Amino acid sequence: MRELITDREGAPTFAMRQFAVDPGGHTPYHSHPWEHEVYILSGKGEVRLKDGPVGIAAGDAVLIAPDEEHSFVNTGSEVLTFLCLIPVSRGCCR
Repeated sequence: MRELITDREGAPTFAMRQFAVDPGGHTPYHSHPWEHEVYILSGKGEVRLKDGPVGIAAGDAVLIAPDEEHSFVNTGSEVLTFLCLIPVSRGCCR
């Protein structure tokens, strides 16, 4: 994970992070008390949610609700990259 914009760059209420998931890889299945918005930059995969997986590919946008368990899984043959925007007004992410 790479932090692109945070309070260090002068953004006091949100952070933008970039993730890269190798083919066959995944992020941990987890939840947290804040929502986040995700934009898929490249690759394809799925978001695994409590109600089942949702396919994702470059150009897709996904909203993860607060407390929603989720994981991003790379089902393709190239690196899955995505931007994740999160609120930080509650000190959520450090």
